[in-house]
Amino acid sequence: MTSKKSYSEMTQEELRDALAHEQAKLDKWSEMNLTLDLTRGKPNQAQLDLSSGMLSIISDRGDCFSESGLDCRNYGILDGLPETKKLFADLLDVPAENVLVLGNSSLNVMYDTLVRAMLFGVAGGYEPWSRQGRIKFICPSPGYDRHFTMCRTLGIEMVPVKMNADGPDMEEVYNIACSDPSVKGMWCVPKFANPEGTTYSDEVVDAIAAMKPAAPDFRIFWDNAYAVHELYDEEVHLANVFDYALQYGTQDNFFYFASTSKITFPGSGLAVMVASEKNLEQIRPIIATQTIGYDKINQMRHVKFFKNADGIKAHMRHHAAILRPKFELVDSIFTRELADLGIAHWSKPLGGYFISLYVSEGCARRVYQLARSVGVTLTTAGSTYPYGRDPHNSNLRIAPTYPEPEELKLAIEILCSCIKVACAEKLIKA
Repeated sequence: MTSKKSYSEMTQEELRDALAHEQAKLDKWSEMNLTLDLTRGKPNQAQLDLSSGMLSIISDRGDCFSESGLDCRNYGILDGLPETKKLFADLLDVPAENVLVLGNSSLNVMYDTLVRAMLFGVAGGYEPWSRQGRIKFICPSPGYDRHFTMCRTLGIEMVPVKMNADGPDMEEVYNIACSDPSVKGMWCVPKFANPEGTTYSDEVVDAIAAMKPAAPDFRIFWDNAYAVHELYDEEVHLANVFDYALQYGTQDNFFYFASTSKITFPGSGLAVMVASEKNLEQIRPIIATQTIGYDKINQMRHVKFFKNADGIKAHMRHHAAILRPKFELVDSIFTRELADLGIAHWSKPLGGYFISLYVSEGCARRVYQLARSVGVTLTTAGSTYPYGRDPHNSNLRIAPTYPEPEELKLAIEILCSCIKVACAEKLIKA
């Protein structure tokens, strides 16, 4: 049933007809015992196969020696191999001496960084955060649910701020960070932000770098997870936050994270942290109590496979060729099924792993429940906000990367029917 009328223009009788039509479709789908998953932004098998050459690129003893002659099979080198540090330095446009190459998970590195601050404080001789009473983090929202989970786990109070089309609302950020010394940090996903797909403008990056927070031990967690994850040929510009920070003398305020989790293998990639020398001087000895060195064979594997930053960028164009049709498929179905109805709008990202979907206020949880009842699993409604509290009960995060195209098509068509049912129910009750 297709109508050029928006739901707000329909009579109650027309809404009931629309509801009955879509509910009948859901009833048929529910008989199929479907298990379709749109929850997490996982690479699919075709993407993982792009990196299969890494599995055999180190084949004998001779492949295990770094340029300096170090045997990568043995202990040592806490910071990472020099050639691996250079690979990431060139990719991220940061000095190699400020790069730490760590384990396989940037999420793990971010969690460790939070815990270090809680237990030991940050560079500058400040009290550990855990001894300073209630502390808070600024959380641009909607945002990354795992950032919020880390804060919640460690008892850090989360303060949501609005995400605009060019990044966080910086007036709101300044009002909070510059007036309250209990605010110790801020989460940022500056390029293709999860879930909006937003890339911070130069003005926003400049404002973040210029900020003088009330807390002298304030730190910005700059999670550049999608630094090279364009969906199209044109590179999306993100200003280099360290260039701005050096101008303002605020380089110590930043912890910068990235990884190859969605470049090579999520379970066997490399995570890096970039920080000022002052921060690194405080961090290194603490890390040295945890490990004598990270997986240098994996570091060497990445260097041999990519050779240089241009090799990574070329590799990512192959990823884009797999992902782009999926994002365009979702957009085309949403446009066909929802655009005229006035009950939903969605992001059209140029990169990253997610589409941010907004349904009529008060309907997201009902959409989630309906989809789950038919066999389509979505990320839990509200999870893109601190404490799971979407103030409008409107946002849903869509992850189109993992399913095969036919499964994705069916899942999105079902989702559209769920949206129509939920929104019709609300208007009929009204």
